[in-house]
Amino acid sequence: MLAIRFSRYGKRKYPTYRIIVSEKSKDTQGRALEYLGHYDPHTKAGDFKKDRILFWIGRGAKLSPTLNNLFLDKNIITGKKVKASKSKKKTEEAKAEAPKAEGPKPETKSEVKEALKEEPPKPEAKPEEKK
Repeated sequence: MLAIRFSRYGKRKYPTYRIIVSEKSKDTQGRALEYLGHYDPHTKAGDFKKDRILFWIGRGAKLSPTLNNLFLDKNIITGKKVKASKSKKKTEEAKAEAPKAEGPKPETKSEVKEALKEEPPKPEAKPEEKK
């Protein structure tokens, strides 16, 4: 499957990106089918070959989520934005679906201390001795 995606180049700690068309399974530093432009994220400047981008999309090349959102901002393509990154935290939906503990949760430190006092201590299991 063909993919249109970024290929990083430039100085260390100061990246700039080429926009390339290549096979999805190939390395971005390897040989690309075609270079479609470049993008500097520091100045937000870029040079894009709009006609070639649309040609490759017409041939079935898929855009990376970041490039999809960039091309939407630059009015090269139309459509909806895609979530480009996955957060490590649980989403709000996942939090809502998670099972909740029974009973009200104490809000202040004094309520926490009182709640701990009210709970009976759990008996500790003693290890059996060998004879």
